[in-house]
Amino acid sequence: MKVRGIHYHIEDSLSDGEPLILIHGFTGSSENWQYILSFLTDYRVIRIDMIGHGLTDKPYDPSRYKVEEIVEDLREIVIQLKLEKVNILGYSMGGRIALSFAVLYPNYVEKLILESSSPGLRTMEERLMRVRADENLANEIISNGIESFVRKWEQIPLFSSQRRLPEAQQLWLREQRHKNSSIGLANSLIGTGTGAQPTWWNKLQTVKVPTLLICGQLDEKFCGIAKEMNKLLPISTLKEINDTGHAIHVEQPRIFGKIVSEFLKNEQH
Repeated sequence: MKVRGIHYHIEDSLSDGEPLILIHGFTGSSENWQYILSFLTDYRVIRIDMIGHGLTDKPYDPSRYKVEEIVEDLREIVIQLKLEKVNILGYSMGGRIALSFAVLYPNYVEKLILESSSPGLRTMEERLMRVRADENLANEIISNGIESFVRKWEQIPLFSSQRRLPEAQQLWLREQRHKNSSIGLANSLIGTGTGAQPTWWNKLQTVKVPTLLICGQLDEKFCGIAKEMNKLLPISTLKEINDTGHAIHVEQPRIFGKIVSEFLKNEQH
């Protein structure tokens, strides 16, 4: 689909049921959701490769990757698909995009699901430090290439629990990461990074749609953020998954799929 000058790759199940948009994390693609699709057969599942990832365009201008730009793309996708309201589920970077969409275009959102996500950084000092770190990492990706970056990325503490996954699954995840391009990931870090995005902490009280926050118990940082968000969001539920890390939909797809499905079906929150 051509969206504001960018060719987006979108997987649409075209099935009956309420639309559910899935937004992957950094280094991911629409393929990363395959483990939970069997739990979402009651919904029209729309998986999007975000700008700079998967089969979607990877423009050279980092400013095209800004969260505000991506939110405009999302709105255009919803309009082109002739959808009035959507449920939206985002993981990590995808969760920050999903939350940004709910803050800026609340009328389009039925329900919001945020997995291991955040509203951004609170202070300008934190944001500037993160922007510098992301710019350094982006330069490293361009200089050293994807394979070197993926090796480093897989070793960060955030993903340590993924080393318990079966070897075949770990290899599959590595293959998905290797499919990305240096320019796409570097620009994504610069444009869509946590430091570059607006901070939404002071806007959480305006998100008046039912919201499900999911975090993995072993991911203490993001569970801490989820608990803070849960206090500020008007209609939210928090689920902390035992003995699980950052990527719950990969590490515990059955539990994750069941929780998401029950939340979407439930009328009372």
